[in-house]
Amino acid sequence: MTGLTRRMVLLAAAASTIPTFSLANNPTAIHVVEGTGCECCKQWTSYLSKNGFEVTSEERFGTLLMQHKIDLGVPIALTSCHTGSVEGYFLEGHVPAADIRRLLAERPEALGLTVPGMPFGSPGMGPESRRQAYDVLLVRQDGSSEVFTRYPEA
Repeated sequence: MTGLTRRMVLLAAAASTIPTFSLANNPTAIHVVEGTGCECCKQWTSYLSKNGFEVTSEERFGTLLMQHKIDLGVPIALTSCHTGSVEGYFLEGHVPAADIRRLLAERPEALGLTVPGMPFGSPGMGPESRRQAYDVLLVRQDGSSEVFTRYPEA
């Protein structure tokens, strides 16, 4: 090829004046698989929507829900009632929005985040002002876990 042509320079200049839209302005999509009839699952998906995520959900009963968790790599000992999926990661249980955003910003080599059980005061489980202490765990690709964020009792 022979260097830049006048046409290439003009096209580049024109392209630089076209407004661009950041992907950050588009809501992040999270798909949630809920336990059938579980009210706290619905509370968590509502919480996610209120925090700017684009949420879709479906209900699965019993073994179908557990099989979904196993397929995503959620360790059985670290399960909760619902499982979300976001950009290749799982979100097990009542994971706070701030931790989801941090996970997506840092992009660690991991399977996802989990809040085992259903701690009172976690998102969708009662008022944060009266929460019990809980940890958000990062689940590594080998199934091991470590504390990602620690929430003290309030």
